[in-house]
Amino acid sequence: MTKNENAVWSSPTPLFDLTGQDEMPYADAVKKHAEQNKINLMVPGHSGSNEAGAHAIADYFGDRIAALDIPLMIEGIDLGSESPMMQARRLAAAAWGAHKTWFLSNGASQANRTAAIAVAGLGKNVIMQRSSHSSFIDGVLAAGLKPSFISPSVDYKNGASHGVTPQALEEQLAAADEPVAAVYVVSPSYFGATADVAGIAEVAHRYGAALIVDGAWGPHFGFHEKLPESPVRLGADIVISSTHKLAGSLTQSAMLHLGKSEFTERLLPYMERAFSMTSSTSQSAILSVSLDIARHTLVNGRANIGKSIEIANDLRDRIRLHPHLAVLDDTFKEFDDIVATDPLRVAIDVSALAHDGHWVRGYLQTEHNIFFEMSTSTVIVAVIGAGARPSVERIMAALDDVVHAAGLRDGAHISEQFPELPAPSELVMLPRDAYFAEIELVSAAEAVGRISADSLAAYPPGIPNVLPGEIISKDLVEFLSAVATSPTGYVRGAHDSVVSKYRVVKR
Repeated sequence: MTKNENAVWSSPTPLFDLTGQDEMPYADAVKKHAEQNKINLMVPGHSGSNEAGAHAIADYFGDRIAALDIPLMIEGIDLGSESPMMQARRLAAAAWGAHKTWFLSNGASQANRTAAIAVAGLGKNVIMQRSSHSSFIDGVLAAGLKPSFISPSVDYKNGASHGVTPQALEEQLAAADEPVAAVYVVSPSYFGATADVAGIAEVAHRYGAALIVDGAWGPHFGFHEKLPESPVRLGADIVISSTHKLAGSLTQSAMLHLGKSEFTERLLPYMERAFSMTSSTSQSAILSVSLDIARHTLVNGRANIGKSIEIANDLRDRIRLHPHLAVLDDTFKEFDDIVATDPLRVAIDVSALAHDGHWVRGYLQTEHNIFFEMSTSTVIVAVIGAGARPSVERIMAALDDVVHAAGLRDGAHISEQFPELPAPSELVMLPRDAYFAEIELVSAAEAVGRISADSLAAYPPGIPNVLPGEIISKDLVEFLSAVATSPTGYVRGAHDSVVSKYRVVKR
């Protein structure tokens, strides 16, 4: 599973203090408040009472949902430094190894924007993995950061981007003309590939840069010895954690962790203010409760997580024995940036079939009511939540059926057949300046040599190919056209589906 012993636990015991981790202070406080016989003369408008405005909500969701949906700033729940909310956040910080943790109700996208705004307090220059999430690019625009880029490894056959190596980051930092304030990397990838976060953190810190890790797909890391370690404990300064993805909280809930390093005290005031800037003044109590419950479940659920890992590995082993299917992470040894694999992500190579992965995923939904997380033309990806217990028998029976229904290719396996990614273009304006500049719409041919006002990313593999402020090259136009007109590709952020026009900075 790993090339790096620092990427996973070295013992089966948790690396954090279990004191208080059997409690759910915020969840319990909200529940107690909901059970009181009270009259609400405040928001939300449904009044939290089935006899008043919440009867329709209760009919749909159940009797308790409206009563638990309470606003902020209630004594005994979220007011004060010793409130149940603050206690819950401190327990979460201890569980993931952070100095401080924030609960978010606008997902990891909010965390990315918050992180970008916060690191602007350290300086304007950032090195970011080219496959960064669009929400971090939004943060770059909002904060007026000046980015330079480091490219991840790419599996062109399967349309998958992975991570970067400490060596590649070292080269980038050594060649930088100006001091770099922060580095942003993605680990794990959408496909479960995990980078050497400890090594990357050591390099970044040696050059005086804080490390941001987009760990959106690894919120469960660090809670079982067969999982990779929490990136906070591996030296990351800021970690984005999309808790709902595999850790069991409700959709749109997430956490943002500030690590323990030489940057902690410098970053803390910027993080606090950036969080205030990006958060809602009506943050959902229900989403926050689910975060408290998810933390409690992870910390106290090692056996259940282990069972989920067993199920995922059983599925992986059965797929390996299948004559027409394969496991994608068996190819991860070909990529130097991958030091560990998330066992709860099972990516299945379906390239031997006569239909592509998108068709396979759709067939499994419509014919078997089995919903895979995502697909490329050659791969479908199963995500098994930490503690989930899906039926491997049912999944394999459905896969056998889809193989029969799809049939086999005659000859070579299907591949993406997209040209290799064009080289990143020169950044001639700050992304923020280009984004807010006066723009005009021009044809693809006229766009060559102009400054892009948009962020455009071809899927697969989803790496931003041009950002606001970068020059649009002829190679880029040809590449995006090829992807947009292919049967399985599209370009996010484009003016039209075939990318016939571009928004550019007006001359």
